[in-house]
Amino acid sequence: MPSATATAKPKHPLDTFFAPDSIALIGASRDHEKIPGRLLAFLRKNEFPGKIYPINPNYGDIDGLKCYRSISEVGQPIDLAIIIIPARGVLGALEQCAAAGVKNAVIISSGFAEEGGDSAAMQDAIVALAKKTGMRISGPNAEGFYSDVQRVAATFSPTVDVKPGVPKLVATSRRIGIVAQSGGIGFAISHRAKALGIALSYVVSAGNEADLGAGEFLDYMVQNSSTDVILLFIEGIRDVDKFLAAARRAAEIGKPVIVTKVGRSGAGERAAASHTASMAGWSAAYDAVFAKYGFIISNDLDEAVTIAAVLTTNPLPKGDRVAVLTVSGGAGIWGADTVSMQGLQVPELSEQIQAGIRGLIPSYGAARNPIDVTAQGVNTGGLQKSIELLDTSDEVDAILVVLSMSSETRMPFKQAELKPVIDAQNKPIVFYSYTLPSAFARKELAASGVVVLSGLTHVGVAMRQSLQRARFKLAPSDTVASIPFDIAAHLQSAKLSEADSKSLLRAAGIVLPDEMLVTEREALDGAISRIGFPLVMKIQSRDIPHKSEVGGVRVNITTKGDAFSTYQALLDNARKHRPDAAIQGVLVGPMAKKGVEIIVGTLQDATFGPMIMVGLGGITTELFRDVIYRPAPVSATEASAMLAELKAAPLLNGFRGAAKTDILALSHLISQVSALAAGARDRIAEIELNPVLVHPEAQGVTIVDALVVPKK
Repeated sequence: MPSATATAKPKHPLDTFFAPDSIALIGASRDHEKIPGRLLAFLRKNEFPGKIYPINPNYGDIDGLKCYRSISEVGQPIDLAIIIIPARGVLGALEQCAAAGVKNAVIISSGFAEEGGDSAAMQDAIVALAKKTGMRISGPNAEGFYSDVQRVAATFSPTVDVKPGVPKLVATSRRIGIVAQSGGIGFAISHRAKALGIALSYVVSAGNEADLGAGEFLDYMVQNSSTDVILLFIEGIRDVDKFLAAARRAAEIGKPVIVTKVGRSGAGERAAASHTASMAGWSAAYDAVFAKYGFIISNDLDEAVTIAAVLTTNPLPKGDRVAVLTVSGGAGIWGADTVSMQGLQVPELSEQIQAGIRGLIPSYGAARNPIDVTAQGVNTGGLQKSIELLDTSDEVDAILVVLSMSSETRMPFKQAELKPVIDAQNKPIVFYSYTLPSAFARKELAASGVVVLSGLTHVGVAMRQSLQRARFKLAPSDTVASIPFDIAAHLQSAKLSEADSKSLLRAAGIVLPDEMLVTEREALDGAISRIGFPLVMKIQSRDIPHKSEVGGVRVNITTKGDAFSTYQALLDNARKHRPDAAIQGVLVGPMAKKGVEIIVGTLQDATFGPMIMVGLGGITTELFRDVIYRPAPVSATEASAMLAELKAAPLLNGFRGAAKTDILALSHLISQVSALAAGARDRIAEIELNPVLVHPEAQGVTIVDALVVPKK
C-alpha cells in the first residue's frame, strides 16, 4: 500500500518525515535484542508499506533484505534515515545522507549536548549541517516516532511491538497525536491510551531538538487531518515562535491540546525586585501561554489520557448540568459528589422526566438525580432507555454512567441500541466502572464507540475540562505598537525611584494622580496650593525601593504645619536608616479615594518574553498570591477575562452589597501597561503598579505606587 505522499503533493514540510515512502536504517543489525535490530524488526512487524534499506558494512543481507555498505550505494530516493551508530560517527553519516539527497533523519544515538563538552560541539555541528543542507533532523538522543496512520514504527520502544493474533482495541474514530520531549513518557502515554481503545495518529519523541523541535511537531499535529486531539509532554520550548504560531492555529480551528509541563519545582533565577517577579512561579509564563491558547493542563499521566478519552468519544458539553446514572446507589452518590466538587451541577430533574424514568425502573430505584436504575433495571432495559431519555432531554448537558463492568460474559447494553445513541453525539456520555473493567467489556463497548474509564476523580476532572474547553474563546491578537516617546531619556539610571517610574508611565500615556517632587523645603507651599489637602508624602530615592520600611511614607496629612513637619521627618528617617542613599526629595500627592486594591505588573520571561500580571494587591499580595499571568500585550477584552479568573473577582463585582467597580478602566490600564512592556521589552525588565485602587463604576482607577525596573 503506498503512503499518503505517493498519491498527493505534500501539504506540510514534515509529510515526508512522518509518512516516508522509503527508510534507510544506518547501523542496522540482525540482533533483535539490540536497539538497531529492534528498529528493523518493528518496522517490518508493523508492515511499513514502503522500501527499507539496511545500511551496515558488516552484512550482505539482514532478514532477507539486501544490506548496503553506505547510503551512497542505495541509488534510490530516500525520505527518511534512522541513525543508530556511535555518536562520533553520526556527523559523517549525516553528511553522506545529505549528499545522497535524504530528506529527513532521526538520530537515535546518544552522547551529544546532554553530556556537554566536546559532545555538545558535535551537536552544534549537526545544527549547522541542517541549516546548510535543508535536511530536517530529529534528535539526537531521540526515541523516534510512530505513525499508526501510515504504519511507520521508526522507534525501538517496545510499546509498538506487534503480538501475533492479538486484536487491537479501538473504541474511537477520533485519533490522538502525542509530542513528547521524553521518548519514554511519550510512548507511555500512547501505551495507556491504546489499552483504553483510544486511536492514535502519531507519537513523536523530540530528543535534544538540534533541528526539529516540539513547536514544529505540534504544528504538524495541528494541521494534520488524522489528528483530532493533541497531547504534549514538555520540559521547555526551544522553537518558541513556531510553538506559539502552532498554539494559535490550534485555538483558531478548535483542536484541543492537553499539556503536561514538568520541571515546575525548580527555583526561579529571577531577581525579585518587585512583588510581580517574586510571585512568578518557575512555570508561570508557560501556564500563561497555555491559558491564552486554551490548552488543557494536566499533571497526571492517567488524568491526561482520561481527558483525551472523553474528548475523542464525545462532543463538548453545552452547559454544566450532569445526570448521574447508576446501578448502585452508593456509587451514584459518589459520582455526583465527584462532579459537584469539580464545580459541575447535578440538578434535580423535573417531575416529568422523573416520571418517565420511574416507568423504566423498579419501585425501589431513584429518579431524582443521581438516578439509581438498580441491577434489576439493567436486566429490564431500564438503563439503556434512561440513557436515551436523558440524551434527548434539555434538562442536562452531560451524562455520567456509573456501573460495574467486571463480567467476562454479560453486557448491560446491546450494541444495536447503544451505538446509535453514541453516534448521535447529542451530548457527552461518559462511562465509569467502579470495578476493574474486563477485557470483554472493553471490547464489547468499544464496538459502540465507548471507552470504559476506571478513575472517578480523573473522570470528574475530564468532564470539567471539557466544559472549560467548550467555554474557551481565543482573544484577538494584540499588535505591539512602537513606543511613542523617548524612553531612553527616562532610563538614564540603572535604578528608578517611584517619581522616576511615574514620569516614564505618564510619558507612555498612562493616567496618574497629579503629584510634585519637592526637592527643597521652600517649594512645599507651592505643592500644597496645587494639590490641596489631604496629602500623601513619600521619600524618593533610587536606593530605597521599599519606602515604608524606612518610615518613608505618611498619609492623610491635613494641615500645612503637619506637611512641613512630615517633610523633615521623612528626610530624617531616610538618613537614619539609609545614610548612604541619594535622596531625590519628597513626592507630594493627593490622598486617593477608597477602592479595591489590585496589583498590575509585568516581567520578562526567558522563554516567552514580556508577561503581564494582575492580582489582588496591597501589602498582602504575596501572602495570597491570587494572580493571573498572560503573554503581553493583551487587549482590554483579554484583560477583563483575566480579572474574571481571579479568586478576588467578586470584590470587583460588588461583593456583599458593595458598589460594582470600574472594571473597564482597570482593563484599559492593564492593556496599556502590557503594551508598554511588550514595546519596550529590550529596555524594561519589570513594571509594578501596587496598589492600584479600583473605584466604583465610571470613577476610574488610581495608581498609588509604581516601580519600573530597567533591563540590565
